[in-house]
Amino acid sequence: MDLIQSLIDFVLHIDQHLARLASEYGTLTYLILFAIIFCETGLVVTPILPGDSLLFAAGAIASLEGSGLNVMLLAVLLIIAAFAGNLVNYAVGRYIGPKVFTKDYRFLKRAYLERTKNFFDKYGSMTIVYTRFAPILRTFAPFIAGVGQMNYSRFLLYNFIGGFLWVVLFVYAGYFFGNVPFVKEHFESVVIGIILVSMIPAAYGFIKMRFGKKEVV
Repeated sequence: MDLIQSLIDFVLHIDQHLARLASEYGTLTYLILFAIIFCETGLVVTPILPGDSLLFAAGAIASLEGSGLNVMLLAVLLIIAAFAGNLVNYAVGRYIGPKVFTKDYRFLKRAYLERTKNFFDKYGSMTIVYTRFAPILRTFAPFIAGVGQMNYSRFLLYNFIGGFLWVVLFVYAGYFFGNVPFVKEHFESVVIGIILVSMIPAAYGFIKMRFGKKEVV
């Protein structure tokens, strides 16, 4: 319970925590952010790590004079982290194969897998791009791509496009707008808004899956 509360506090006040990290660890902050983004996208058991809000807050911190963070270097490193994370996730899914759908595991819920598979059925390869902007789904999408034996070259292409767009949009949005007075004063609300908006694709997919197919009487 304490872990969940700590995670919620970290996410809601992520700007303050990142500012403290940058102040205390300097250039090591790049490595810490790299590790978080890599784990969120690369480890199928860590879908709850912050992604969108972290990128936005990192961009906002990079815009501050004296933060020690260069926004361009930050974006490049996090694109690499997102790309590499998905590669690992894909490789694990390809190795494990379809047997993961046979039962639930402690950190690998079959419902999440089925929900992500529905996105693939509807959007095909573009799922790798779309789900970059959907928490939880972006963690499972490369895994499902591996399970489904998606063509490796095609996966690499869409993986790069999705990772590039995701990181650049959120990091530079934070860089240009994160320290606007209104945003800065209501950063917690902005983070909640980012989370809610990013959950729309997942919610829409769930509703379609739950109510979209009705039996004809």
